[in-house]
Formats: sequence, structure tokens, C-alpha cells
Amino acid sequence: MAFNKSILLLGIFLVMATSKVSSYNEDLKMQVSYTKPPVGATSAPPKPPSTTTPPPPVTSTVPTPPKAKAPYTPVVKAPPPPFVKSPSYPPPPPPPTPTPIPTPTPPKVISPPTPYHPPVVNPPVTPTPAPPTSHIVKSNKECVPRCGYRCQLHSRTRVCMRACMTCCERCKCVPPGTYGNREKCGKCYTGMVTHGNRSKCP
Repeated sequence: MAFNKSILLLGIFLVMATSKVSSYNEDLKMQVSYTKPPVGATSAPPKPPSTTTPPPPVTSTVPTPPKAKAPYTPVVKAPPPPFVKSPSYPPPPPPPTPTPIPTPTPPKVISPPTPYHPPVVNPPVTPTPAPPTSHIVKSNKECVPRCGYRCQLHSRTRVCMRACMTCCERCKCVPPGTYGNREKCGKCYTGMVTHGNRSKCP
């Protein structure tokens, strides 16, 4: 159906186009036969029709009404505000002076007690026996202090004491001093010798 409609429309379009072309050709033939001039006469070209320009439309100007001036308003000065005296305030009281804070006194440093030092007791000094005033010995008991004084500076004190006690018991005499003076006890004291033929009594 759509194909048939398209063929029908195409046929109508062709008929209208051919009719328009034939009418256009006839118009051209009529114009040519009408404007053809006679032979031998030159006719002036036709004047183009004068086109009169239409007058411009009349615009009626509406008069503008005069501007009405606003009535003059006098400048009214505002009255100055009344002078109001500011209230006088009493001066502020001075700030209270801060009370000085008492500085704490440092505690007293108690010195530690001095340690007790007991008094130094010197040992009793044994008194050195006084040299015997007499070299004669009355009893054997007197030989010990006399021989102790005689042998106190000897390098071998015990050997010296043993020899001195033997000589004192036999000869009943100890020479005075720590060295020498053997001749004061006589030949008994000086004559006593050891096995090596040395003097036995100190």
C-alpha cells in the first residue's frame, strides 16, 4: 500500500510540473509577439514606471508639560543638644597597700653534740731502776734487779741475764752500769770464762 501511494504522489507531481512548464512557455511566446517592434523603426526603450515615494507619516509631537518645581522648603537647623554636664565621680580610692608577708625565719640548726672523748690515760711508766749504789750483793734475791739493769741494752737479753745470774750467785757481785766495770767485782767475776775461753760474766 505504501508503494502504491508513493507512485500516485509521484504521478501527481509530474502532471503539475508539466502543466506549469507549458503555461510558462505560452507566456513567453505572448510577450515576444507583443514586444516585437516594426522593421526599420527604432523605438526608444520604454521608460520605467516612476515610482513615487510615499510621504513620511506625520508624527504629531505631544508637547511635554512643564516640569513643576517642588516648593522650596527652608532648611531647618536642628537645635544643638542641651549641654549635659557629665556627673563627677569621686576619684577611685587608692589600692590597698599589700601587707608585707613576713619572711619565715630559718630554723636554727642545732649543731650535733660533740662526741665524748674519754681522757687518754697514759699507761704507768715503769720507773727505771736506779743504778745500784753498791756492787756487792748480800742475797741471791738482789741479783735479779741488778742483772736486769746490767743487761737492758744487750742484744741477747735472756743469754745475758742467765750468765749474769750465774756470776752474781757465785761471786756475790754485779758490776755497776750497763757495760764495763767488771774489774770492780774482783778476780772471781773476771776469771769466769766459757768453754771457748771467753769471759762469761757480762
